Amino acid sequence: MFRIGAETISRMSTVGILVVGAGFIADAHIRAITGESRAELAGVVDVDPGRARAFAYANGNARYGTELAEALTWPDVDAVIVCTPNHTHVPIALQVAAAGKHLLVEKPLATTVAGARQVVDAFAAANLVVAAAHTHRSYDYGLAVRSMIDSGAIGDPVAARLSILGGWIWPDWRAWVLDPDRSGGHSLHNGVHLLDLVTWWLRDAPVRVYARGRNQTAGELRIYDYLEMTVEYARGGTAVCEMSRAHRPGSFGYRDLLIAGTAGVIEQGWDGESSLLFTEQGLQTVPSAGGDGFARQLAAWLDSLDGAPPRMSPADAVQAVALGVASELSIARGEPVELAEVLGDQVVPA
Repeated sequence: MFRIGAETISRMSTVGILVVGAGFIADAHIRAITGESRAELAGVVDVDPGRARAFAYANGNARYGTELAEALTWPDVDAVIVCTPNHTHVPIALQVAAAGKHLLVEKPLATTVAGARQVVDAFAAANLVVAAAHTHRSYDYGLAVRSMIDSGAIGDPVAARLSILGGWIWPDWRAWVLDPDRSGGHSLHNGVHLLDLVTWWLRDAPVRVYARGRNQTAGELRIYDYLEMTVEYARGGTAVCEMSRAHRPGSFGYRDLLIAGTAGVIEQGWDGESSLLFTEQGLQTVPSAGGDGFARQLAAWLDSLDGAPPRMSPADAVQAVALGVASELSIARGEPVELAEVLGDQVVPA
């Protein structure tokens, strides 16, 4: 089955997916497409013809081009995955919506709340599916923690701490993510993963963000490669997030988390995917679900094309942008920032 506009129709073939942007993150999406029986790579678009050609050759001699408008007319293109720099997401998304194609776009949905709302409104008006690729919601640890919370094992979650620390991953000083005009700042590029995830876990509306950032690697950086972000929620909960791309060596990777509820605690250390659940009934080990986050994300998106509830709603994607923008504003001002200010006191679109 496949949804086009307001209708759901039977479909014998798989969903043809056009990948826009042939950078390193596109490889992860291609692997997910290759392993999914309901999807096939319909083509690749990149502004660099040599990169587009090389990427297409490495993926079964797929069709490729440099013009998105032309590629959107290819007859086997049903949907699009966008893997381009953050500042390009809105114009590309609007072009995809106008062409009548569904969209999965790398996070963040946009670099501004206004841009994110513009995208959501365009896809809603066309009755098409749009989703932001917040892949951590589909990783083992993200799903395991959410499942434990939904089961009621720790009661109502009231506090969270999530730390994801890593080494430098960008090739050199010309990397677009180091330009805040293109990335929106590190809170929107990487920090948004944590901000969204803790909010998804706590199942509450964020009301305030207080953040600070450091130029840890070099003073010349125009982004903060180390972030500390605190989020306060409507029912009194708090989340503390620590995000780094400043650690050495470059291969360094560390993650830990703790979720405290009214009836128990979930804790996961750096040395494994399994979580520990502490309750009055004692200590339990909760294993990870197993599987690839990008593959699960793709499967959930394909399910939503057939009308299933999305793993991440457009409203949540807009809210994630608002959290990232609030974090950047808080760092600049040195004081907490209200989400109402960033959202303009408007209701996030459903």
